[in-house]
Amino acid sequence: MTSHDTHSHDHGHDHGTGHSHLPGTIRYEKPLWMALGLTGLFLLVEVVGAILANSLALLSDAAHMATDTLALVIALVAVRLSRKPADAKRTYGYVRFEALGALVNGGLLFVVAGYILWEAWQRFRQPQEVVSGMMLVIAIAGLVINLISMRLLRAAAGASLNVKGAYLEVWSDMLGSLAVIIGALVIRFTGWEMIDTILAVLIGLWVLPRTWMLVREAGNVLMEGVPKGFDLEKLRRALREHPGVSDIHDVHIWSLASNTPAMTAHVVVGERGNLDRLCRELRQMLRDRFDIEHTTLQMETEHCGGDSCATAPHIR
Repeated sequence: MTSHDTHSHDHGHDHGTGHSHLPGTIRYEKPLWMALGLTGLFLLVEVVGAILANSLALLSDAAHMATDTLALVIALVAVRLSRKPADAKRTYGYVRFEALGALVNGGLLFVVAGYILWEAWQRFRQPQEVVSGMMLVIAIAGLVINLISMRLLRAAAGASLNVKGAYLEVWSDMLGSLAVIIGALVIRFTGWEMIDTILAVLIGLWVLPRTWMLVREAGNVLMEGVPKGFDLEKLRRALREHPGVSDIHDVHIWSLASNTPAMTAHVVVGERGNLDRLCRELRQMLRDRFDIEHTTLQMETEHCGGDSCATAPHIR
């Protein structure tokens, strides 16, 4: 007997009910709004201050603040979209929007870093005067805003990849503000204005590898890669070690969104018995040991044939 006769699916979630896969971000919507208000307001102040002070480091910090603002906007949109129920065209709902948002944020940070490095090269060739007093005041105010925003976002950053991206940008901007403060003090007491350009370069280079990590993580979600931290071979072994299981194949695990793994597998049973009970036991094991709530297990009394059954006509 093949899986055509014993095909059995069991799910941890019902996608037709509108259940959200981003519960962690929904309850943090208010802090997101507060962080957005603070960041957006100060962005205007910092841009004007960077122009008046003629500070590239301050402009670099303002550019990061702009991506912070956009990151928070995208995070809020993701929260709202995650509430929309699944439908006939989007059976998983809109949970992938958070990965798209993180990807956009990462791309913007690459662009910003590139611009700052290019502008720094121009200033190495032709140094410019910097108004250190205004630079210092604005940088201190920016540091305070960044610290407040970080506190607001810290808890939510562990619940959503998208909010994690926004938190990362605010965190990097906080370090940028510290660097600008140091630069302003150096210029004020030594007159060495080249420190402004050097700090702008260091800020840009510091952000790039962390941005790449964010883009890579978001790309892994969109490409349906194995979620970060999962050992696929360990999961396979755990399934095979169950006394009712003879073999497994066609095991796939991916992320619907950050912290929302999903899995499918074909399970070959040792002997025909209570397949529903075996399916429940396996699902419980996957939930307890691997924290996988959404599972689809196809129970078979013999292998459905071939190295992969993904294209078999009876698989639905």
